[in-house]
Amino acid sequence: MSGNEFRFFLSCDINLPVTYRIEKLEGKLLPPKLSDSDNVDSTTEERKAELYVESTLYIDGAPFGLPMRTRLETGAPSFCWNELITLSTKYRDLTANSQLSFTVWDVSCGKGGGLIGGATIHLFNMKKQLKTGKHKLRLWPGKEADGSINTTTPGKVPREERGELERLEKLVNKYERGQIQRVDWLDRLAFKAMDKIKESENSRNGSSHLYVVVDFCSFEHRVVFQESGANFLLPSPIASTNELVTVYDPEVGKINPSEHKQLKLARSLNRGIIDRDLKPSITERNPLVSFSTIVGSIVSVKSRIVDIRWSIQRILKYPPTRNLSGDERQMLWKFRFSLMLEKRALTKFLRCVEWSDVQEAKQALELMHKWESIDLCDALELLSPVFESEEVRAYAVSVLEKADDEELQCYLLQLVQALRFERSDKSRLSHFLVQRSLRNVELASFLRWFVAVELHDPAYAKRFYCTYEILEESMLKLGAGASGDEDGYKLWQSLVRQTELTAQLCSIMRDVRNVRGGTQRKIEKLRQLLSGLLSELTYFDEPIRSPLAPDMLITGIIPSESSIFKSALHPLRLTFRTANGGCCKIIFKKGDDLRQDQLVVQMVSLMDRLLKLENLDLHLTPYRVLATGHDEGMLEFIPSKPLAQIISEHRSIVSYLQKFHPDENGPFGITSTCLETFIKSCAGYSVITYILGIGDRHLDNLLLRDDGRLFHVDFGFILGRDPKPFPPPMKLCKEMVEAMGGAESQYYTRFKSYCCEAYNILRKSSNLILNLFHLMAGSNIPDIASDPEKGILKLQEKFRLDLDDEECIHFFQDLINESVSALFPQMVETIHRWAQLVDQFAVAE
Repeated sequence: MSGNEFRFFLSCDINLPVTYRIEKLEGKLLPPKLSDSDNVDSTTEERKAELYVESTLYIDGAPFGLPMRTRLETGAPSFCWNELITLSTKYRDLTANSQLSFTVWDVSCGKGGGLIGGATIHLFNMKKQLKTGKHKLRLWPGKEADGSINTTTPGKVPREERGELERLEKLVNKYERGQIQRVDWLDRLAFKAMDKIKESENSRNGSSHLYVVVDFCSFEHRVVFQESGANFLLPSPIASTNELVTVYDPEVGKINPSEHKQLKLARSLNRGIIDRDLKPSITERNPLVSFSTIVGSIVSVKSRIVDIRWSIQRILKYPPTRNLSGDERQMLWKFRFSLMLEKRALTKFLRCVEWSDVQEAKQALELMHKWESIDLCDALELLSPVFESEEVRAYAVSVLEKADDEELQCYLLQLVQALRFERSDKSRLSHFLVQRSLRNVELASFLRWFVAVELHDPAYAKRFYCTYEILEESMLKLGAGASGDEDGYKLWQSLVRQTELTAQLCSIMRDVRNVRGGTQRKIEKLRQLLSGLLSELTYFDEPIRSPLAPDMLITGIIPSESSIFKSALHPLRLTFRTANGGCCKIIFKKGDDLRQDQLVVQMVSLMDRLLKLENLDLHLTPYRVLATGHDEGMLEFIPSKPLAQIISEHRSIVSYLQKFHPDENGPFGITSTCLETFIKSCAGYSVITYILGIGDRHLDNLLLRDDGRLFHVDFGFILGRDPKPFPPPMKLCKEMVEAMGGAESQYYTRFKSYCCEAYNILRKSSNLILNLFHLMAGSNIPDIASDPEKGILKLQEKFRLDLDDEECIHFFQDLINESVSALFPQMVETIHRWAQLVDQFAVAE
């Protein structure tokens, strides 16, 4: 039940007698007053009190029914009756002003001295809800309970007299009604503390009051007062306003018995012989069939329209995020045998299976193994949390086994996350990932890092550690030559040294940050550490496989070529020697979660691969990113400059490119190859950042390489999140358009053409991208973990699957025009530049 729902019963519908329990008397009872005759007879011992409680129901101020009495209790100083009272009156007969009166009598006293006190309580509160649970009523000494509407003996403690004890008793009442979660060890401590508070309160106040404790009957939901034959829950003032009123319907979410019976009959296994020969009609299979193929009667046309709505082809085109309706599930089950040759139909068929039905699940699994083999994209869908069957997930793994290492590496990050949805720690998927990693050192290195990072997740740490152990044990058992020229032990040790290296780099960052002064002093400290105390990092004892590129061996750090970036986190820029005599540059960050950047760059790399498969190379720059912890990681350093710096130093992008690729006969004084590279890369990243909903785009995280390749960095906001108000659909600043010759040039037209072509190509792989993000639903990546379902639906919307290719061309061109003409982002960009200048001065100081 959501927080906005209020489920309740109506008092007029409860045909049960009013029931309550009189538990005990609390407080110190004064010795009974004795009459003169009593004093003569009681010289030797003090008389014991004998108490009983008399309760009466009052309706609208008048007694209703006979008074009810408890047994006599002589258990001083504690009087405990614990007696259940059941009235002849039923809840449906109560009115809003119904009250119960309680009067305590002592029969041990003489004539006229037996009244201890009385109290009254309303059965419904101010919200017209029936009171439930325990209530502690203060007795009015020497007064018989008054049941009139304006009672003179209210049992409720006046607000101005309520203290800590009353507050705690109210919480105890909620606790006993199950409204406060029970934690045994904490509850014991809390009740002990409450007993001490009660003792101190009683000693301080002298315990001058007496209380009778009454426990009212509780129901599954709240009971709201309503008289029979009238509806007072929807008064006219609410009906005349725009306020929404949520009314509880007890049948919502429950199975309709008649529909369930019809479904069971339709899916009866005895129908298997009939269903085997069933084939969908033309209208059921394809909604695009022409009217000429159908009988021209009006009845047939109407029937065709209904069939089109639930046509199989339309169902098969649904994105993996869409749930199937009851009619759609029924249609897929009905034609399951004829759909076995349609590989796209398997995932949809498995979604319509009632897995709680053992016989139905058994038949579905038999059909699954006879089905036309599915694509890798659909296998990824079967590993999502939607499918819990171990047999289905094992089948998906068998399809993954056909993929080559290059393709498997594209999805490795998501496959590791899919381990969260497995039924056991040692699943078929975990063994498959380990076995494939033993054949490829890159897969082994990345698998180890992806699993190691998830060890910080307490909910699934055991599962990921189990996979880590399987990988370690399996690799140590490898013989020489099993993977390259290294035996299993040496290979594993080379991977473990990657972790040791990152730990040393974290230590260096701590020391560098503690240095007072500007960035230059920190750079000097870095080089001093690498040349002195940490000189072992200059030349490694044995080569280490680069965490970013495991097929590359690095032998040490070059101190003179290492530096620090000017930013609050002071990331390191390190130059490593390689075993083949070259060098590679990386950026090491500490204090920043790179898992989101890692995911986005993986998507850029995947989309680059998909575009190239369609012979469209947009010169993207999918640099490598690896999160080595929840707040640390490495990035490949790509020599480039931010657009903000380029525009500041060279006034325009064209002037900057002319410096590296001049051509007097070329467009705008640069080579046509360089301009084409710039246009294509702009188009590629415009489409990708739009689809992924990349936010916080400004000229400092748009970088340009010397060869004209533009690329994006810093992906702290994805799936539509953006810290800036009114962000444009994509980042297209006027400087980029000017570099293409302006909005009327042929090069800008070519840019829009590349955008539309790339968008339509990526739309064809929308299911693959949606499945990959669905597998990330359980991850701790900030912009996904906040609301996985909403994030995936936002991603699906970006593909505009409701449009055909031609309509999408017009749609995307409108997006480009909207982005270029947006004025507010230009104002935000100016403000951002001012803020960057202030930050630079602050860092320099």
